[in-house]
Amino acid sequence: MILPDDPRYEDLVLRRTNERFFPRPGSFRLPTTTEQVVRAVTDAVRAGKRVTVRSGGHCYENFVGDGAEVVIDMSAMRQVTFDRRRDAFMIEAGASLWTVYERLYLGWGVTIPGGQCGGVAAGGHIQGGGYGALSRQLGSVVDYLYAVEVVVVDRSGRARAVVATREPGDENRDLWWAHTGGGGGNFGVVTRYWMRTPGATGHDPARLLPRPPAVTLETTLAWSWDRMTEESFHRLLRNYGEWHERNSAPDSPYASLFSLLLITRRTTGPDAGAFAMVTALDGTLPDADRLLRDYIAEVTEGVPGTITVQPPRRLPWLAGVKAQSLSQADEAGMHKLKAAYLRKSFTDEQIATAYTYLTSVDHQNEAATLLLVSYGGKVNAVAPDATAMPQRDSIIKAVYVVVWTDPDREQANLDWIRRWYAAMYADTGGVPVPNSVNDGSYINYPDTDTADPRWNRSGVPWHTLYYKENYRRLQRVKARWDPRDLFHHAMSIRLPR
Repeated sequence: MILPDDPRYEDLVLRRTNERFFPRPGSFRLPTTTEQVVRAVTDAVRAGKRVTVRSGGHCYENFVGDGAEVVIDMSAMRQVTFDRRRDAFMIEAGASLWTVYERLYLGWGVTIPGGQCGGVAAGGHIQGGGYGALSRQLGSVVDYLYAVEVVVVDRSGRARAVVATREPGDENRDLWWAHTGGGGGNFGVVTRYWMRTPGATGHDPARLLPRPPAVTLETTLAWSWDRMTEESFHRLLRNYGEWHERNSAPDSPYASLFSLLLITRRTTGPDAGAFAMVTALDGTLPDADRLLRDYIAEVTEGVPGTITVQPPRRLPWLAGVKAQSLSQADEAGMHKLKAAYLRKSFTDEQIATAYTYLTSVDHQNEAATLLLVSYGGKVNAVAPDATAMPQRDSIIKAVYVVVWTDPDREQANLDWIRRWYAAMYADTGGVPVPNSVNDGSYINYPDTDTADPRWNRSGVPWHTLYYKENYRRLQRVKARWDPRDLFHHAMSIRLPR
């Protein structure tokens, strides 16, 4: 137990990436075993204190610090091993994704298709769905979740650790299912995950998770805002979106291609700035160079001023992951993030709106970005109700970010990104209501504005945007495993009435 008078306390306050929020609970608990987690939860329940959980500290909203009296920090639980009893890889909740990739690959030559932010921890990433550069080729992280250990609290207030698996006969299987996209802070404290490819048999660890490509072929392109007209901007986004419409089936020859289009807001100084597209694919494919060349040609067709920042190069897989990974420092700062799934390319009206906001001079924010992220592929080979994550026919994730350093500018920046997002989805009440183009949003990119009627005027509740038809089932799991609603936050699963 680390109290406010302990010199370690302030370091734990700072162990988060969104600098808008400073959790200052009555105490931090820093367990190293599941038994210590049970003890910490038991102590909080007996004392009647609100308890929250943190693994990597990457929550985009204030779910950890808001009203917390006890924060269980999982960062000391970061083992990654092979469990021969379950024939699955055990990952503790505090292990960073970079640690997971390094240990799985160097130890056994395998991986999971997780995200590019290496400092993110497994704890929240996996249970929220989890995706990354290999997801088009391999699927979502939760498609490999075999079992999860969760410290839960029953109606009497007793805390205990439960292991839930995907085995059809497991009486706790509903708890496993809820952690395949239900999001963090809902049912209990996740201490450990076990990962194994569905249908994999035998005892050889090297055959129980997928092998990544031995070599990554990657390149980076850029465009200067000085040479980017509204017409060429429209053409670029249209090309990018329509290419993904044509090439995002699970059996596409482009399944291994992952492309991130990062459009930073035009600056108002003499240099208008630039934005970029980073692309990578399996470099061992016999026609990898042609595939990459054709992709670039299609996306840049009719878009003048394309600059090759990084010519195509081949890197060993782990080195490629490290080269593309965002560090903790890269992610830190005061920021607000919003997101959406795309089933098709943005409409003409949405592209025009994006251009207006990314080139506007009415607001002097320090940095704003629209990210369009390759998705689909093998992710879409899974039924919407097979996991708690229901978005299984999308092709792109759209992410809207604004960043600032002056605390006095927070409200102005929040107002600006709220207006932008509302304008992008003006025809569906200001949020990405599922339709032929939109498919809601991703719970690991939570946005409390979606639960605010001032910004969500669609009449569609926030939980439909994130969980769609799976929400009622998640509520039943909540009622069984957290009947006291001990684990809650602004966008947690609500108990059924």
